[in-house]
Amino acid sequence: MGVAPRSQNDSIGSHSSISSGQTVTTSRYYAMCSLVLMALCFPSASMCPKGCICQRDPHLHGLNVTCSQSRLKEIPPSLPVDTVLLKLDHNQIGAVPDQAFHGLRLLRELNLSYNAVETLGEGAFSGIEATLQVLDLSHNRITSVHKDAFARLKARVIVDDNPWHCDCALQQAIGGMAHNHEAATRVLCRSSELHDQEGRPFLAVDTDLCNLAKRTTDYAMLVTMFGWFAMVISYVVYYVRQNQEDARRHLEYLKSLPSKPKKPDEADDISTVV
Repeated sequence: MGVAPRSQNDSIGSHSSISSGQTVTTSRYYAMCSLVLMALCFPSASMCPKGCICQRDPHLHGLNVTCSQSRLKEIPPSLPVDTVLLKLDHNQIGAVPDQAFHGLRLLRELNLSYNAVETLGEGAFSGIEATLQVLDLSHNRITSVHKDAFARLKARVIVDDNPWHCDCALQQAIGGMAHNHEAATRVLCRSSELHDQEGRPFLAVDTDLCNLAKRTTDYAMLVTMFGWFAMVISYVVYYVRQNQEDARRHLEYLKSLPSKPKKPDEADDISTVV
């Protein structure tokens, strides 16, 4: 019994099924490629901090993270490690904790302008010293910094419009910014250890404020020691005078006592002798 030959319609149906399968496979392949490309070109939503916009910069091979005007009160804790540009300006950030940007080894520009930062510690920019090129700290409330806050930075630092208190620590910090002479010229003393320097550029201060602080401390110690010495002398003088007064009163009391009357036998003896 022979096998019936396949009809032309069956052949056409088989070819259609194969073509459809190939089309589905090809579509899935292109869809997967698109997802891979999107993952490479655009960061996932979980990587980008809340309130920020993250965009990949093809020229810098990293992310531009913009968190401007987001009402942030602190620096976002989970920043993408491949961030090259970070904008945190126009927020309410009040402090820069030590190692706040540690791990951002590609960071080139950091904008912290128009915030409420009041002071900077030694490790505020730890971990980004080698790559950072621009640091904008203008229009904050910075009054004091650690003497080594800028010591290892090679970046151009912008510090305009801050209420600086010109003291020994700031003088040492500015001294470590030899490559940032322009920034140093823009530091104005809102207050100072020397009252006649208030309102003047910090570089106009030709006094060694560190030695001034040491001399002030020495004077304070001298005044304190003199005060204690004066107190001791005053106590000794008071003690002596008080004893003299007590002795005088006791003597007057003894003088005021009535004389002791003589006995009759003593009087007879005196008469007999006479």
